Formats: sequence, structure tokens, C-alpha cells
Amino acid sequence: MMENKSIAFQNEMLKTIIDSAHEGIVIVDEKAKIIYMNKSYCEFLEKEQEEVIGKHVTEVIENTRMHIVVQTGKEERADLQYIKGNYMIANRIPIVINGKIIGAVGTVIFRDIHEWKRMNSHIKSLLLQLQTYLEEWKEDNGAKYTLRDIVSQSKQMEMLKERVKRIADSDVSVLIRGESGTGKELFAHSIHQLSSRSHKPFIKVNCGAIPDHLLESELFGYEEGAFTGARKGGKKGKFQLADGGTVFLDEIGDMPLHMQVKLLRVLQEKEIEPVGSTKTVPVDVRIIAATNRPLEKLIEEKRFREDLYYRINVVSIFIPPLRERPEDISALVHHFVNKISKRAGKRITAIDENVWHIFSQHSWPGNIRELENVVEVAVHFAEGETITVEALPEYLRANSVYQLQGKTLKQLLEETEKAIIKKSLSLHQNDKVKAAEALGISKSTMYEKLKKYGLDG
Repeated sequence: MMENKSIAFQNEMLKTIIDSAHEGIVIVDEKAKIIYMNKSYCEFLEKEQEEVIGKHVTEVIENTRMHIVVQTGKEERADLQYIKGNYMIANRIPIVINGKIIGAVGTVIFRDIHEWKRMNSHIKSLLLQLQTYLEEWKEDNGAKYTLRDIVSQSKQMEMLKERVKRIADSDVSVLIRGESGTGKELFAHSIHQLSSRSHKPFIKVNCGAIPDHLLESELFGYEEGAFTGARKGGKKGKFQLADGGTVFLDEIGDMPLHMQVKLLRVLQEKEIEPVGSTKTVPVDVRIIAATNRPLEKLIEEKRFREDLYYRINVVSIFIPPLRERPEDISALVHHFVNKISKRAGKRITAIDENVWHIFSQHSWPGNIRELENVVEVAVHFAEGETITVEALPEYLRANSVYQLQGKTLKQLLEETEKAIIKKSLSLHQNDKVKAAEALGISKSTMYEKLKKYGLDG
């Protein structure tokens, strides 16, 4: 009798010790059914101990390999396992008695969840860098870019990337600021990719491109019969489509005041009201906003709400213009030359020193977008394997101190684009389809641009 009490006491003591462990511990039998899961693991999975006992391990733990370890008898140590939006470190050890596998014990490390989330962002970044090709996600349903796509070698940008890794896995709102063409959207995509929401939608909304009277229905959706022309059955808005993921509000400084009020309410109440509906719909989204406009000045002019400003500006990221980080120009030029020359089927092996001199003297008012356009022109107009001054756009060739001749940035970029299209058509004997393919644009986009620039005659 005393012996049974002693065994019961030892079992209870062992159970208490295991339950108090910070690591998650699970034990399965030879059929991979759970016979024990400690308190820490149950709390992390948001399940009760009673409900998991007897279930097959694959029904309880996502991406588990415990059932495989029971079959093979091979232990697996320090394996990365993706659970509940985070990578965890898992160990899986078979239990062998008298040469027979009777089960397995698994442990998952998540001692300091906040520290692990920061590490998780770093791990995701490294994993993404190892991918040669990133799968193209469906348009408006996923982020396409990562930190790997942000080419830089300047100290400012490398520090900025590290900051992104630190804040990515939190749910705080982020405001990305910087001049046009600095790459604000790439940073927004990267934050989403490194967050625990990366498996959920990333939805972009260009606040400046949607007409005022359509913006509300685009953001919050509408019910059937809400207005003339409303789709049968209604339509989900961007916030509902992004539920669980991220909404990227580009050019938020252009959002009209009446929509700012509605957006603020959504951020405060975490629910939306579709147009024509009397019911609210709960939504769970993270907000990333971007602007090249001086929001503080807009607040003074009563054109942007101060309370909304503080709501979206929990974390602020400022992307410096290209002229303030000239050491990035070389890396960007080589990156664009490689990308564009492959797409155009050309071989470029060198860049003339005079070209580098002009690049170093230019102020790049259009930032990275302007630089990419210039490189595209240069690649297409290069006569041999070397990019020379003659291959550069006219406004850069005219004077290394960039005499812009009173033209706006939009005019200069359009001139550059027109020149690229003309050269591509010439290289492909005026075959519009082949020219479009070489430029990486669709046939319909090519015809639109031909009409725009009067090249369709």
C-alpha cells in the first residue's frame, strides 16, 4: 500500500515538474496518439489538456512530425517548426524499450515569446534570401517583395532594414515616409512578409487613385442594392478581404477628410460598416500607411486629422532619398543592369567611367524609380556590351550637372519611357508583342502606351 502511494506521489511530482516547464512537451504512443501534453504547450495552443488526450497528434499540432518519428524511429533535433504564425525549435525523440518503439516525446522551445518573435523575423528574412525565385502571389492578395529586394549598401539603409526586422512581428501601425520613388511600397511588403500575418492577405489601397465617391465602398464594401449599379449579392471591401492580414494605405495624405473620420472609427472599433448596411462586421487587420506629403503641415491646414495621424504613426519609418545615400547608386545600377539586360536578352559587361561620373553628379529627384528608368534606357540603347554616355537619356547627356530645361519629373520619366518603347520596337522589327515581352509588360499595357505616346500609327 505504501509502495503504491510512493509511486503515485512520484508520478504527481513528475507531472508537476513537467507542467511547470517553459518548453512545450508532448508525448505520443506507438500510433501517434497523444497520451500527455504539458500545461505550457496547451496554453500556447489555446487548448485544454483533457481535449487533446487520445487525439492523433496531427489533429492538434500543425506541421508536426511526431507521427513520422514513431514510424521511422529516427530522432530529430533542433528542427524548425512553423506553429501559429511563428517558427519554433522542435526536438522529437523516439521512446524505445526492449528494441521496440512504444512512442515518442517532443519538445518545442518558446521560452521568451517576445524575444523569439524578433528572432523569428530574422529567420524569415534569411529563409527568404535563400529562395532563388519568389512565387508570384495573386494580384491584390499577397506581398511580392521582401527585404532581399531592397538593394543597398549604405549604413542608413542597413540600419533601416534591421529596424524593420525588429518591428515587423508586432501588430503596431507603421507610417512609412519618404519622397516619391524611394521604395516605400517595398518596405510595406517586407514588413508584412516578416510578420506573423505573412500567410494572410496583403491588400494595397492607393488612396490618391480612387475617386472620392468610390473610396468608401472600395474600403468597406457594400450591400446589394446599396446604390445604382451595385453588384448582386454586394461586394466585400479591402478591409474584409485583408481580414487577418495587412492593409497598406498608400498615399494616405491624399485621403479626403470624410473618409479619414470613417477610417479612424475602424481603427478604434476594429469593425467596418459596409455601404447600405445597418450591421457592423468585425475585422482584424494591421495598418501600414505611406506618404510623401508633409502630414504635420496638412494637420495645421485642417486637411488631415490629428487623431488619425497619431493612430497610424505608432512607428515611423523614414526612407532617405537617393541623393543622401550615394553609396547605394553603384549597387542599384548593377542590380538593374542585370535584371533589365536578362529581360531584354542583351549582354552588358561594363559601364563607362564617364557614366559613373554623371550618375554621381546627378541629384536623382525621382530617386530609385528614376535611376531604374535611366538604366533601362541605357541598356536598350547600348550599342555594344558597355554602357556609354551616348546610351543615356538626353537630359543626362546634355550636362552632367543635370540641366532639366524646366521639365517636370513626370515629363522626364515619360520621355524616358517613350524612348525605351521606341528602341524595343526597333530591336524587334516593330513586333509589338515581342517588344512588350522584352520589356516585361502585358500586350494591353503596350498598346495603351503606344497610344499615349502617339506611336501606334
